[in-house]
Amino acid sequence: MSYVLQTSNLTRYFGRKAAVNEVSLNVKKGDIYGLIGRNGAGKTTFIRLVAGLAKKNRGEIRLFESGDLNKQRRKIGTMIETPAIYPNLTAKQNLHYYCLLLGIDPVTAIEPMLSLVGLSEAGKKKAKHFSLGMKQRLAIAIALLGDPEFLMLDEPMNGLDPTGVREMRELILKLNKEKKITILISSHILGELSKIATYYGVINNGKLIDEFTLQELKEKCAKSLEISVDDAERAVEILRTNLGIFGDELIVLDSNTIRITKNLHRAALVNTELARNGVSILSSQMINHDMEDFFLKLIMKS
Repeated sequence: MSYVLQTSNLTRYFGRKAAVNEVSLNVKKGDIYGLIGRNGAGKTTFIRLVAGLAKKNRGEIRLFESGDLNKQRRKIGTMIETPAIYPNLTAKQNLHYYCLLLGIDPVTAIEPMLSLVGLSEAGKKKAKHFSLGMKQRLAIAIALLGDPEFLMLDEPMNGLDPTGVREMRELILKLNKEKKITILISSHILGELSKIATYYGVINNGKLIDEFTLQELKEKCAKSLEISVDDAERAVEILRTNLGIFGDELIVLDSNTIRITKNLHRAALVNTELARNGVSILSSQMINHDMEDFFLKLIMKS
């Protein structure tokens, strides 16, 4: 297993406030890592630290398993906050300028890049007349000019309409799957990131409070049967003995509430079996665990 990014106790203060507080995070090669947090949680500052646009107070950053950050940052592309584009230039002219700045041949680089991000038809239209989605895609094109192996995108879907969100999602997946680029993408919308990210980190008040895979997220937010009874301990005993419900399939929430997470088609049988054995059922309902609710609960606990 190889990593493109590893941080250990990474910390950055602004005055007395820790914008990034002891963050230890690992991004594996090939992943789309979703960094989730509310506005002001520390996402942008973290990306700026990794990109070398802000200085850390303490902690360690390793890129491609190396501590030589000056060398390894050449393999990174970054889009942070407002897209760094020239409004009075066309998409092609913007890319031409950045090619010259980076020492890249514009003749061979520009047209393939415009095609990659879906701006081949932008023509002579100046960037100031672009939609927000077009501006975001142009900014990503600029970030890709150096042929990076690792791309960091700060809230690339923020403010986009549904069409723009879909186009951005498709572009990110294309870069990851076809170009084999590892991506870290920050957002405050877990539901949207769940459609593209393979691994997740939740940051709040500068601290990394949880990490989980896509599969773990699906399990945490899956539909379940929640039953309120007069005696949860007795109910669990009956379900284990009579119906063979064990392990993480059966969760005790409190002394009067149990949750069943699998084989939900047996809901009627579960209720019947409990009632037949003298357990009083106060309520029984299917619960859809919304991803945004899950995210908010995580934040509230921290």
